[in-house]
Amino acid sequence: MLYFSKRKRALTVFVCALGILFAVPNILSRPLVARLPVWLQPVPLGLDLQGGSHLLIDVGVHDVVHEQLINMAESLRASLRRASVLQRNLTVTTEGVTVVIPNADQHKKARRLVHELDPSVRMEQRSNDTFHLRYSAEYLKKLYDNIVTQAIKIVRQRVDESGTREAVLLRQGSKRLIVELPGVADPARIKHLIGRTAKLTLHLVDERVNRGDSADRHVPPGTRLLPSADSREGMLPLRKSVVVSGEDLVDAQPSFQNGQPVVTFRFNPLGGRKFGKMTQENVSKRLAIVLDGKIISAPVIREPILSGSGVISGRFTVREAQDLALLLRAGALPAPLTYLEERTVGPSLGVDSIRAGAIACVIGLGLVIVFMGAIYGLFGLFADLALLVNLVLLIGLLSAIGATLTLPGIAGIVLTLGMAVDANVLIYERVREERRNGLSIPSALEAGFKRAFTTIIDSNVTTLIAALLLFHFGSGPVRGFAVTLGFGILTSMFSALMVTRYFLFLWILKNSR
Repeated sequence: MLYFSKRKRALTVFVCALGILFAVPNILSRPLVARLPVWLQPVPLGLDLQGGSHLLIDVGVHDVVHEQLINMAESLRASLRRASVLQRNLTVTTEGVTVVIPNADQHKKARRLVHELDPSVRMEQRSNDTFHLRYSAEYLKKLYDNIVTQAIKIVRQRVDESGTREAVLLRQGSKRLIVELPGVADPARIKHLIGRTAKLTLHLVDERVNRGDSADRHVPPGTRLLPSADSREGMLPLRKSVVVSGEDLVDAQPSFQNGQPVVTFRFNPLGGRKFGKMTQENVSKRLAIVLDGKIISAPVIREPILSGSGVISGRFTVREAQDLALLLRAGALPAPLTYLEERTVGPSLGVDSIRAGAIACVIGLGLVIVFMGAIYGLFGLFADLALLVNLVLLIGLLSAIGATLTLPGIAGIVLTLGMAVDANVLIYERVREERRNGLSIPSALEAGFKRAFTTIIDSNVTTLIAALLLFHFGSGPVRGFAVTLGFGILTSMFSALMVTRYFLFLWILKNSR
């Protein structure tokens, strides 16, 4: 007798019902889908199916290295001066820092100072008195990786918070990013959000410099001129020292003040203390809020602000206030981004691909159904029903986890349909052998499931390992194929070992009465 416990029957019914629940949104109209909860949505379509924009971005890691070299040169100049080491021609190049130390007796001392300043810096002697300082290859590799990883994190947060659904963000090579925006035909706003460095700093306006001096570019040391967003202000002289930076920012939200859009921000405890102390000591002075080298606003400090929060105002529109808050929340990019390539994919390609994929699925499914019915008769029809359940479970699983369906993903589904009946073929061939040995149909079915189980597990696990390796080492379309193939293997095993068995159990139960 084919045995199937109540617990397994309940599990089979529950999993099938859950699969149907998550698969149903894929056949509903858009107005109905919009009313469904967030966790119950259809499978999102990728760029190749839905259309959208493709961006290739270069991360300016070399700009970061150059900035670090400038800082290192300034620190080295100060360190040599304090140690009374004579130096000349301290210059920064694209490859490193060059310095001339004419006194040979001070060479060893200079090497020690450089090592204390930064152990990752290599000091090479080019001539009798000329030295070249550069970062080690190991340090640069680690730095590049950290910069690109942080850029990916920040770009991902900016894209997600902009409302773009199912964006794909991939790393290409050592310093490039690929951003795919499904459903976005005009990516101008997204590009603007992604590309802005969003480096926020707060500086005091230098009250010692009057407008005439700033207009003539006559500013004292420690002061710099920056353009203001308000055209009436022109250039404003700011103290170079940063009062508080965006690194201390923990939240920023769009809001309204006196009917005008503004951005409220809040610092962490350390930044709040620095901000509070600065406002306490500089009441009636102007504080400039600088974003990416441009003054957004420069309000007067009316009273000490000890709450660790403030407001940025500056003739924003509602959308500009929302975007600025988003940029500040996501944090500053570690390096500038350059767009190398931009492509817009029309939705017509996606419609044709979906239609072709659907036709392939229908043809493949139909041929499998005909083959199984012709070879195994009624039992083949049970396997066909399990195959349909397998397709529903696969679609439901992809919908449940929010996996993006791409054209290679459709190929994975079609392949899964062809492989799904392998387990049923193994079981039924075992059943035929047992029937030839004289066993009854119920006993032959029980023996067939037991003896084919190990073979089914072995064959599917090896394919699952291949899918996992494709997902781990692949990217983009390869991963899409690996996801559908891997999930298809899991649903195929479940449908063959549980759903088909359940159908056969019900058939035997009915005919034994």
